[in-house]
Amino acid sequence: MARILVVDDDRFMRGSLADVLEGAGHAVVACEGAEIALEHLRNESFDAAITDLKMPKVSGLEFLERAREIDGRLPVIVITAHGTVETAVKAMKHGALDYILKPFGEEEVNLLVEKALHHRRLVGENEAMHREQRTRRQERPLLGESEAILSVRERIAAVADTDTTVLIRGETGTGKELVAREIHYTSRRADRPFITVNCAALSAGLLESELFGHERGAFTGADRRRAGRFELAEGGTLLLDEVSEIEPNLQAKLLRVLQEREFERVGSEKTIRSDVRVLATTNRDLAIEVRDGNFREDLFFRLNIVPIEIPPLRERKDDIPLLADEFQARCERKTGRPHRRLMEGTVRELMAYHWPGNVRELENLVERAVLLSPGDELILEGLNEGGAPRHIREGDVEAFRGLSLEDVERLHIEDTFKKHGGHQRHTAESLGIGVRTLRDKIKKWGLKVERTEKVSS
Repeated sequence: MARILVVDDDRFMRGSLADVLEGAGHAVVACEGAEIALEHLRNESFDAAITDLKMPKVSGLEFLERAREIDGRLPVIVITAHGTVETAVKAMKHGALDYILKPFGEEEVNLLVEKALHHRRLVGENEAMHREQRTRRQERPLLGESEAILSVRERIAAVADTDTTVLIRGETGTGKELVAREIHYTSRRADRPFITVNCAALSAGLLESELFGHERGAFTGADRRRAGRFELAEGGTLLLDEVSEIEPNLQAKLLRVLQEREFERVGSEKTIRSDVRVLATTNRDLAIEVRDGNFREDLFFRLNIVPIEIPPLRERKDDIPLLADEFQARCERKTGRPHRRLMEGTVRELMAYHWPGNVRELENLVERAVLLSPGDELILEGLNEGGAPRHIREGDVEAFRGLSLEDVERLHIEDTFKKHGGHQRHTAESLGIGVRTLRDKIKKWGLKVERTEKVSS
């Protein structure tokens, strides 16, 4: 139920509007003059207002201006007769949402109020998204000082203040959305919306409506007009998350928006111009998807104007201590938990791990440790079914469980070397491999071992 403010000095018109709106399930406050209505606005909250333009003492136009000073988000519909249409247009230039021409019917009133309420919701959603985006950007900066991440930052700086489409590639959990946010918030569109849509989470039909919006009655369940993400992102940035999951038929419509900067809502023939910068992410190789016939080549070229590759955490291990410290500090601030030391041996464990879940896995692991560690040291509890690193103790081969096969092999060989004092033949025999094979592996990984006996092959 919405609260509607009605302002009209004509008692019959005021009562008729109140009856129509109350019949539609709304709560109505009807006022015979603008001054009384403004007093209500100062003390109460309303979702929309309807005002006549021609009123004694305080006109509808003056009411509009003063009402918007009190509540800048309030959608206002003005009532006008044939002779004052120009005044109604002037009112819209001053912030009125729409106008209704006398005489009007019940359905017309309800449709305009529905539009006003939808507008109010969109404004509220946009403001909430802006607040969330500012908070998330402050809490989740793009961290790292490795050469790989510095290269990503350089690419972001090069493209941020342009309207160029960017394709951000990387494994799950590497921080693709963080890169997209960094691009947006260092661009000239930073004060405009940053809107995301998860292309993998919706069917083709739902995704089309989500992107472009729909008209009332466009399909079963479409009981009102709905703005799509392109409209919500107007003037800002739209992130197409996992763009590879878009169905081929919808890919053609997306290509048109990127090329022509226009689209239609589902169920409408009206063309809407669009000023939106598009960013896209994927964890797949789109060139392979094009080769296999799953993705349009022309759309791939249009998205891939500037590619940014996000390295997996295993390729930027120098950043792990910095990331772990930041995630620990962030979780401690959020939960009020006391600070605990991260042991040097634990850092070595983190550096040795393969990190299939990338930065997101590390963050989850540290948060769990902050919440569950009982003493004054941060304890990273072993490799569980979720893939988090086990606390590796020297000689604990069971601790290798969950690492990549290559990491298991390398760490196991290093551990066996220690047991045999760097003796290659004894190490090879213990591992069940030949000495030549062992030497090949030493060379492959650049292992530094002290050989105590010359062993021939």
